[in-house]
Amino acid sequence: MAVGPDFDPEIDPEEIPDTIDELLEEWDGTDALEEPEVGHLSISDVKLDDVGGMQSVKDRLRLSLLGPMQNPEMQEAFGKSMRGGLLLWGPPGCGKTFMARAVAGELGAKFYEVGLADVLDMWIGSSERNLRSIFDVARANRPCVLFFDELDALGMKRTHLRGGGAAMRGVVNQLLTEMDGVSSDNEGVFILAATNHPWDIDTALTRPGRLDRTLLVLPPDEAARLEVLRYHLRDRPVADDLTDDGLVKIAATTEGLTGADLSLVCDTAVEEALAESMTSGEIVPITLKRLAKAAKSTRPSIGGWMETPRNHATFANQDGTYDELLAYMRRRK
Repeated sequence: MAVGPDFDPEIDPEEIPDTIDELLEEWDGTDALEEPEVGHLSISDVKLDDVGGMQSVKDRLRLSLLGPMQNPEMQEAFGKSMRGGLLLWGPPGCGKTFMARAVAGELGAKFYEVGLADVLDMWIGSSERNLRSIFDVARANRPCVLFFDELDALGMKRTHLRGGGAAMRGVVNQLLTEMDGVSSDNEGVFILAATNHPWDIDTALTRPGRLDRTLLVLPPDEAARLEVLRYHLRDRPVADDLTDDGLVKIAATTEGLTGADLSLVCDTAVEEALAESMTSGEIVPITLKRLAKAAKSTRPSIGGWMETPRNHATFANQDGTYDELLAYMRRRK
């Protein structure tokens, strides 16, 4: 077993905890860090109205998650706990993190973003302790939206964790324990997570009472693409022909492009205009023709991603989990 720099060879091996539970029990009496350097805690100034287009996604969020949480009196009348769990999934670059920030803004809650590197540690037991610290910070700052990115890497199916990945089983178990609030009250802590590979997530994480609601976030629709283009071209020199009508035409021809792809479209057009400006010695604005050329040369980045979920949606959809994805794939044909 690997040892840390503070290893004492005179420690009795019998005193070394054998299990994660024993280790955590020993830590119960230790002082927590005053300001744990794990994750990023902030106040979200983004709301759903700031998300361009994607009306169906926003409507589902308001109906299934935000509505009940924003009406505590009705929740109390129906005996509904002020706890929630939502898994955002879909191809990369489609705005899952931005959507999670918007949820925090709608709730007037703090946004606590946690990545894979914030949890995992090379020393045995440290990853579990990080998770406990993360949930303690979220509970101390409620109402709080606790957001886990790349959940498939953090909460991988335990049946897949063999050999060198066996240490991750303890991380998954600790995550389940913290989500259940076995030793602490999670009231007012709303757990959101994002993943590009939901089929790799341990099913225990998505059972009722945990991340029991899922929301597919697909590439932006035409209205959303228009807003993304406007956002990335703001405060930049544009030609007179690059009117709103021109952007509408570009948005209509970019179906299948993600928000990240559209950012690349704008950056490509900007780079060409900048290069010409440096050659001529004067500002050359971005034209509609230049932006259309950049859009035509940009291919959807989700092409490779789509092959894997296609198999899951076709052959492992007994419970209807992938119905929405199947409908999207049929529309794209």
